[in-house]
Amino acid sequence: MRLIFSSPDLSKPGALAVFATENSTLLPSAEKLDRQIGGAIKRAISASKFKGEKGQTLKLLAPQGVEASQILVVGLGKIAAIDDLAAQNAGGTVVRELSRSVESTGLVVVDAIKGAEISSAAFAANVAYGALLGSYRFDKYRTKQKPEDKSALSTINIMTSDAAKARKAFGPMSKVAEGVFFTRDLVSEPANILYPISFAARTRALTKLGVKVQILDEKQMAKLGMGALLGVAQGSAQAPRMVAMRWDGAPRAKDKAPIAFVGKGVTFDTGGISIKSAGGMEDMKWDMAGAGVVTGLMHALAARKAKVNAVGVIGLVENMPSSNAQRPGDVVTTMSGQTIEVINTDAEGRLVLADALWWCQKIHKPHTMIDLATLTGAIIISLGHHHAGVFANNDKLAEQLSAVGKATGEAVWRLPLGDAYDKQVRSNIADMKNVGGRDAGSITAAQILQRFVKDEVAWAHIDIAGVAWSNTDAPTVPKGGTAFGVRLLDRLVADYYEQK
Repeated sequence: MRLIFSSPDLSKPGALAVFATENSTLLPSAEKLDRQIGGAIKRAISASKFKGEKGQTLKLLAPQGVEASQILVVGLGKIAAIDDLAAQNAGGTVVRELSRSVESTGLVVVDAIKGAEISSAAFAANVAYGALLGSYRFDKYRTKQKPEDKSALSTINIMTSDAAKARKAFGPMSKVAEGVFFTRDLVSEPANILYPISFAARTRALTKLGVKVQILDEKQMAKLGMGALLGVAQGSAQAPRMVAMRWDGAPRAKDKAPIAFVGKGVTFDTGGISIKSAGGMEDMKWDMAGAGVVTGLMHALAARKAKVNAVGVIGLVENMPSSNAQRPGDVVTTMSGQTIEVINTDAEGRLVLADALWWCQKIHKPHTMIDLATLTGAIIISLGHHHAGVFANNDKLAEQLSAVGKATGEAVWRLPLGDAYDKQVRSNIADMKNVGGRDAGSITAAQILQRFVKDEVAWAHIDIAGVAWSNTDAPTVPKGGTAFGVRLLDRLVADYYEQK
């Protein structure tokens, strides 16, 4: 999708979008347009249920008096509630509706909104950002789409009197969108295309942005003692990989220690010997979403030249049942030297992260470390598909994540950690076992991860199992891979960790 900015011009041909607030109040350009077409917009409003509420739309086809082939009126709701997120959702709504037309160009007229805190330029930039995010499609493997099923929309022209300011504000946003798309592409790929070696190969694309990429093979990991990760991988014909992506964007030498992001990358999860039921197993291609988010985030930070030192580490494996597969009851030794009794081979993500977290700290020595993983089904029972679960050893970091979650619409909810939960993962023959029973399954999983975090490191674990994939469309998140976490963590870096 091509996004451009220009001065308002209601005479241009294309599909034209304007805005209204609550009580069907048209913004100035919409009022002007309505007069130009003889009051047709207000007559259409009177004949419909359109009230200008957030997300509502009204469409007029082939209007007389303008070159536009159609007019789309999009509701913004209450003026006091119009912020960055509202603008992004409005932009996504515009793309969704105009994609159903035969036009290749969408024209979006943006006005200053009297009484709203958001500026005209910021509103325009965020409308463009939302439109771009909402335009994503993964059609790589469709070979027989009918022309009428394909969207003709290829350009969105944001028309505003603050075009130059809006264009400048949109620049970094477009780079974050690139990272989001990178992640969505990875998460959408089938497991016969995206497996540990091919995933690792895709990370090399980041070198063009100045990211340093290091890839470890199974021999190197074995030498380092990564018995937990290798235990998960041993049942698969696909060899595992560990990848580190380093972006050094902080200009001051005193800030050499990075913030680190660690992702679970199980490119397909059958459950291993503790095999999953067949129904829905095809979804397990996106059990690598945590690694996908870390990769997309590193793309976003590098592409927008973030003034921060950051490292992304991803552990890539495939969890398969075979004669070589790990068995329930096996004991593995992690890189840290701690031992884990494997009770359930379908609780494999924590084994992968145990070695990835330790290696990240040993090699890169971060001051802060955040891991993301589609770790537990229990988090879906707890929070549904609306929040990711957050666990942290640091209150300040947890509060920062909550704040940026609200700002980006990628909501998180903090859950507890504690000694009582830690007792549930005690093993009779090893330092710990990899499951703690059905009770508090997400918490006990986080307790295991915490054992691989050094005391001096601020750490948070984000369980994205309920939010990594969506079966419904939202304005800025089409159904499929969501890339939940890229915008969240980019904003975290921008607000709290980036040099100003």
